[in-house]
Amino acid sequence: MRARPFECRANSAPCDALAVQLFSAHLKKHSRPEIPRKAVYRLSIYLRCLLRLKENGLPTISSEALSRAAGVKSTQLRKDLAYFGTFGTRGLGYDVEELAAMISDVLGTSRLQPVVLVGVGNLGAALLAYQGFGPEGFEVVAAFDAEPLKARTRTTFPRILPMAEMRRVIRERGVRMAILTVPVTAAQVVANQLVEEGIVGVLNFAPIVLQVPEEVTINNVNLAIELENLSYFIQG
Repeated sequence: MRARPFECRANSAPCDALAVQLFSAHLKKHSRPEIPRKAVYRLSIYLRCLLRLKENGLPTISSEALSRAAGVKSTQLRKDLAYFGTFGTRGLGYDVEELAAMISDVLGTSRLQPVVLVGVGNLGAALLAYQGFGPEGFEVVAAFDAEPLKARTRTTFPRILPMAEMRRVIRERGVRMAILTVPVTAAQVVANQLVEEGIVGVLNFAPIVLQVPEEVTINNVNLAIELENLSYFIQG
């Protein structure tokens, strides 16, 4: 059977990009090799390519083919993988299943990682409706809002809880990551609360630079900045 063509580049669907940023936020600075943030991002892209290859039943792939699929140079691919050891066999390439398992383990997604979402407005509700987190290795175990009854009218997600429940859920479920979709005026206060409860990775949608301890990783998603970036490149 002919394998389906695949596309694994970084400019895929917005929710796929969101999952990539969750991968990046999960890679803890103090317990992993010290590598550039962009390299962590590329590892997530490589993983998607490898998983698609695995679905298509392809057992091996050369560094040149994998780098083309990911949209990077083969030298960059080999450099990124070299942070974690030596992979591949000369003349045969990479074992797809083995390399995918290694990257998944490095990124901490070989098992479902619990995540909480704070702020169930329109954006938060849209993210709760996204079905792709589970296959990517993440489980939103609860969502919190200052007005949970009102928030429940925006989504069918079953666990919309008051902010007062956040400490209990985070500690009971061992949560270390959070998605922050609150208004800018509340973002720093909520971030402080999340850090106090043990959160060490935050995907922040509020247009503000959050002040957090050094051991906490913040990934910012600013849609206006992304559109401005696109606007520059489409100028005639």
